[in-house]
Amino acid sequence: MKVDLTTEMAEAAEADFMHAYAAGAPAAVRERLGIATGRIGGGVVLSMRNDPMSYWNTTLGFTEPVTRALVDQIVAFYHDKRCAQAKIQIAPSALPANWEEIRAAHGIEPIHQGLKLAAPIGQVRPRAGTRLRVGPVDRSDAEEWAAVILRGFGVPTEGLGGQLVEMMAATAENPQFHLYGAWDGTDLVAGAALFVRGTVGSLNTGATLPSHRMLGAQSALIAVRAEAARTAGCQWLVAETGKAGPGETNRSTVNLERAGLRVRYVRPNWRWQAETDPTLAG
Repeated sequence: MKVDLTTEMAEAAEADFMHAYAAGAPAAVRERLGIATGRIGGGVVLSMRNDPMSYWNTTLGFTEPVTRALVDQIVAFYHDKRCAQAKIQIAPSALPANWEEIRAAHGIEPIHQGLKLAAPIGQVRPRAGTRLRVGPVDRSDAEEWAAVILRGFGVPTEGLGGQLVEMMAATAENPQFHLYGAWDGTDLVAGAALFVRGTVGSLNTGATLPSHRMLGAQSALIAVRAEAARTAGCQWLVAETGKAGPGETNRSTVNLERAGLRVRYVRPNWRWQAETDPTLAG
């Protein structure tokens, strides 16, 4: 099945910003976290052997049909990097007819699902009402911005978490990233990023401290990033969120849809584990 243009640009933007986060980390941080990156079959593979979030061992961005040979390469990458498991994210239109056979060969199992959202920039009309002050984050505040986002996601910022702070803060040096925050007085309480890839703006990395949720911070951060994307010449905005379970609501999805983005497809996520891969037995 041919992958449509919206899917292609949404997958490529996410893959590129994920790669930029990991590959752009300072050398000492890459060593301590065990970061390795690569590109296979048009997608990216990311490895973080000492990941305190259990999040960064992931491969994504494949917009061409996936083959057994490609999955063999992905598995070989993670096995070589001594990773116990990895998440594989593939747009549904890129899954081949024999995907069940391919994943069974490596013991790959389905896990949670994600949503990919997108809209032409002209259709994005976010609501921005909040008592918080919202604006760009400069380089001097980048580490605080990263720490707030990690704490908003429930990730400790001590130990290895501190290395993640440094990794994320390094994006302030990358002109494709535009960092924004929300302040309550002088306290930074929420943050988010815009990643510009050509004419596509990717809204990502939004989080708010528990003490300041339900105050409109993320809606305001969507608004300021949408305006920045327009200024940068973007024609589309894309984003991704987790799919809510039965009877649950994902506030990120609600905020994005309220701003005018629309769910384009549900993307299944898959987990590879070394201990359950038949090809690695013995």
